[in-house]
Amino acid sequence: MYGICDKFVSSHRKHQDLHDMSTYDFDKVIDRRDTQSYKWDALQRVYGRTDLLPMWVADMDWPTPPFITEAIRQQLDHTPVLGYTLDPQDYWPTVMQWIKDHHQWNVEREWLSYIPGIVKGIGLVVDHFLKADEKVIVQPPVYHPFFLTSRGVGREVVWNPLIEVKDGNVEGGTKGSFYRMDFEGLEKVCDEKCRILILANPHNPAGITWDKETLQKLAHFAKAHHLIVISDEIHCDLALYGHKHIPFSTVSDEAAEVSITFSAPTKTFNMAGVVSSWCIIPNKQLREDFYSWLEATEMCEANMFAPVATVAALKQGEAWRKEMLSYVEGNIDFVIDYCKENIPQIHPIRPEASYLVWLDCRALGVKHEELVRIFEDKAQLALNSGAMFGPGGEGFMRLNVGCPRATIKEAMERLQKALA
Repeated sequence: MYGICDKFVSSHRKHQDLHDMSTYDFDKVIDRRDTQSYKWDALQRVYGRTDLLPMWVADMDWPTPPFITEAIRQQLDHTPVLGYTLDPQDYWPTVMQWIKDHHQWNVEREWLSYIPGIVKGIGLVVDHFLKADEKVIVQPPVYHPFFLTSRGVGREVVWNPLIEVKDGNVEGGTKGSFYRMDFEGLEKVCDEKCRILILANPHNPAGITWDKETLQKLAHFAKAHHLIVISDEIHCDLALYGHKHIPFSTVSDEAAEVSITFSAPTKTFNMAGVVSSWCIIPNKQLREDFYSWLEATEMCEANMFAPVATVAALKQGEAWRKEMLSYVEGNIDFVIDYCKENIPQIHPIRPEASYLVWLDCRALGVKHEELVRIFEDKAQLALNSGAMFGPGGEGFMRLNVGCPRATIKEAMERLQKALA
C-alpha cells in the first residue's frame, strides 16, 4: 500500500476543520455486505466476482440520516396495520417549500405528482407520449437509462453527442465545464419524428450544472421543434464548490411550456431504497394528459413510507446535507490531488454537482477494454465503465466518492499499485 503525500494536508485543511465541527460521522465505515445492497451484493452477478471494492452504483456508503430512519420507525409504531394510506398533509407543502428555498422556483401544487422512480418515469413519459415510430434525442455521454429505457419501450434513440471543451475542467481546473451542448448537431439530427429530448440537469456522469444561457437555448430549440424535454434533476441538491443548480423549467416561458421535470430526495439523503420521486409539469395540457393517465393506472400513489421519509429529510436534513457535501468536496479534492501526484495519466474531472467523478483515463493510451481490465483485474475496483454512458464515454471511468475517506484512499492506492 502507498501512503498519502504530506503536501495533500494543506489542501484538505478546510474540509478537516469543518469535519472536526461536524455533527455526523462520515468517516465511519459501514459493512454493507449481506444486506441486499445492490452496490455490494450484486458484484458476483454484474462483475462475476466478489473481491472488488465497489465504487459504482450511485448510492452512498454512509448510514441514511437518523432522522429519516426514526421517522419510518415512528410510522410503524403509529400504524400497526400496513393497509392503504393517505399522504400526510404536510407532504406536498414541504416539497414545494424545499424547492422554493433551494432553487427559487415557486411550484404550484397542481403541477406536482408522485412517480414510482425517475427511470420508471422516463419510461412512462416516452411510452405515453410517443407513437411507435417516433424518436428520443439523447446527448451522450450520459446516464445510460436515458437510452436503454427508451429503447426498451420500443422507441428509436437519436444521438447528439456533447462536445468536449478542450480547455475545460480537466484536473479540477476552473475554466468551465468539461462539455458543452452541440446545438448545430441538434439541428442536424432532429427530424419530424423526434418528439422527446432527455436532459441530465445536473449532468451525470460529468457533474455539470448547466448555465442559464445553455438551458434557454435548449428550451428555444425544443419549442421550435415541438419537443418535450424530460429534465432529470435528481442531483439538483448536490451542487458543489459554490455552483448553483438552475431548474430547466425556470429559465424561460418556453422552458416551462415544454418541460417535464423529475426529481427526488433519494440521492441527496441516501434513501434510494425508499422510492420517493416527483414530477413537475407547468404546462396544463401536458400535465392533464400525463397525470390523468398516472391516476388511471395508480402510478401516482406513493407507498406509505415514501412521504414520511421525504418530509423528514426535507424538514430536518439541511445540516446533514451541508456536512455531507463538505465531506464529498474533501473526497473529490483528495482524488484530484492524489492522481496529480501519483497517477498523472488519470485526470479526474471536478464535478460541479454530485458525488460522482468522471475519470479521464485516455492518457494511459490503452483501448477501453484494457482500461476496464486494469481497474477490475489489477486494481480490483468496481467502477462504472465509461462506455456504458454511450458514445464519447470510451477511455473514461465513473468513480463514486460517496463513502468514507479511508475507502477513497484504499481505492487510489490500489489503482496506483496496478499502474506502477
